[in-house]
Amino acid sequence: MSNVPSDLRYAKSHEWLRVQGDTGTVGITDHAQHELTDVVFVELPAAGRALKAGEACAVVESVKTASDIYAPVGGVVTAVNPAVVANPALVNTAPHGEGWLFQLKLAAPAEVPALLDAAAYRQLIGEG
Repeated sequence: MSNVPSDLRYAKSHEWLRVQGDTGTVGITDHAQHELTDVVFVELPAAGRALKAGEACAVVESVKTASDIYAPVGGVVTAVNPAVVANPALVNTAPHGEGWLFQLKLAAPAEVPALLDAAAYRQLIGEG
């Protein structure tokens, strides 16, 4: 069974969002990293880039495929995680922790409730 933390919101495209104030931290779910297998390369958006909800903004490459990462909500990128660039395996070993990808200043906090909660995400991946 995948790890689906209850404090996160989820996009149907398998990104998670943790909101703290007006900042959202984004990563890919444990389910997504498991499907990708061994992550070997991560390309992140540039700080200062404005993103729309659902916009492709990063790439995660594994030994078997490359996958676009989509912004779960709109906002401006305020930080990227240099640790996953230096050590892409963090996406596999700590997808909801040290393997986060980027942070953004939320443009429209009202978009957050439209994302899936943990129970709905479990149903999406067939665990609910």
